Amino acid sequence: MELPATIGSIGIGILVLVALAAATECARRAMNWLWVTPKKLEKLLREQGLKGTPYRFPFGDLTETKRMMKEMRSRPIGLFDDPVPRISPFEFQSVNAYGKDCFTWTGPTPRLFIMNPHHVKHIFSKVYDFQKPPSNPLAQMLITGLVSYDGEKWATHRKIINPAFHQLKLQLMIPACYSSCSEMVMRWEKLVSAEGFVELDAWPDLQNLTRDVISRTAFGSSYEEGRRIFELQEEQAELAIKFFMMVYIPGWRFVPTKINRRMKHVTNEMHSLLREIIGRRQKLIMAGEAASSVDLLGLLLESNINQMREGGKTTGMSIEDVIAECKLFYFAGQETTSVLLVWTVILLSIHPQWQTKAKEEVLQAFGRDGKPDLDGLNRLKIVTMILYEVLRLYPPVVMLSRFIHKEMKLGKLIIPAGVLVGVPTLLIHHDKELWGDDAKEFKPERFSEGISKATKNQVSYLPFGWGPRICIGMNFALMEARMAMAMILQRFSFELSPSYAHAPETFITVHPQHGAQVILSRD
Repeated sequence: MELPATIGSIGIGILVLVALAAATECARRAMNWLWVTPKKLEKLLREQGLKGTPYRFPFGDLTETKRMMKEMRSRPIGLFDDPVPRISPFEFQSVNAYGKDCFTWTGPTPRLFIMNPHHVKHIFSKVYDFQKPPSNPLAQMLITGLVSYDGEKWATHRKIINPAFHQLKLQLMIPACYSSCSEMVMRWEKLVSAEGFVELDAWPDLQNLTRDVISRTAFGSSYEEGRRIFELQEEQAELAIKFFMMVYIPGWRFVPTKINRRMKHVTNEMHSLLREIIGRRQKLIMAGEAASSVDLLGLLLESNINQMREGGKTTGMSIEDVIAECKLFYFAGQETTSVLLVWTVILLSIHPQWQTKAKEEVLQAFGRDGKPDLDGLNRLKIVTMILYEVLRLYPPVVMLSRFIHKEMKLGKLIIPAGVLVGVPTLLIHHDKELWGDDAKEFKPERFSEGISKATKNQVSYLPFGWGPRICIGMNFALMEARMAMAMILQRFSFELSPSYAHAPETFITVHPQHGAQVILSRD
């Protein structure tokens, strides 16, 4: 009569043992991830003569990085001060303390800084060996698409997307870009008309301009139609920054915290909006009503259809893949150009002699009322030199990262698997050994004979990355920036307002923390 109870007790005992075994295994894996592996990697790096910060359980250098960034953001800097310590304070301090090839800690993962141009070239050439780092699944809600893929999927997407950014296709997008710039310039002219000058914050206007451009050129719609998508992406960026400063715990995204729930809601709403835009366009293409698309989405969908016709459905992109690329268009397509434009306006305000030179070149090319075309924009040598120099001093992305999945040789270094390689773009661009004693100065003339001459044929200029994975939208961004600056310079002069506070900060890309207050005058 007691047998069933005995069997029940045995069953409970087995369950307890299984639970204990599972808990023990989880604890073992956690200890391995958070202590054993980091200490092993630290030992291997130090044995090669590399110096760096000691590993701090369990957050590495994240706490100190956050503290330093908060401190730097509490006060602006002088117009001619070195911006690097404010934008990347922890990285700046680490390189000064331990040398250019040093390591720090992103949670339990060591990050090895590489600044040697020969090593940087090797890293960006070997795209299948030095791959994109595994990203936080929550951060993936902000940016996926081409920039986050590796291997065959990256190669396939690059092949499909590439035709949309061909020079001939950019020519088709000039009218849309011109229309967006015209609207901003006309709005500024109205503000200036009363007294001949006006004080305004150029930063939100330049953001709205690039958002309008990407909406028209990517999706054939105005910024007003895409406003909600931009609002959602801005909110996602703020949430993503919080996650970038945390050690990601696998499975944490499924915990229904307030941030996780909001991130999921924002992602679902954005995907729904993009799915509607894509669905409408697909119907038009299938009905033969959009065969001559002149925006990026139409070109992307047509290229995808052609790819699938040649190699079958498995060689093309799914609807989710197209949504991911559209999100990337929306975010990267406007973010990079808006920060390039705002720092160009700020630096030309600080250096009026270069503003005068650029204005003279633009007026000679197009006059005061001429409509800029692609050929004319490409011949703006001084404007291009200025844009290159702005991208050198204030690159949109301050750090490019790659992950080592298997042991790799880099010069005399043997980099073990599990190490994150960081190429600090901002530090490289300001390195006096690479750029000369005037590396911290605004000197567009260094690009008078092109990038290769300025860099002495070294891989030391990386505003859009380098190698096979160089930003596919680089020519588009530069075309848009030339167009916007040409149309501004045709009509206005500008100088910094006394209320302007010089405070560059990293917000995914390098933003002016307190805006860009300028006094705009009509010529």
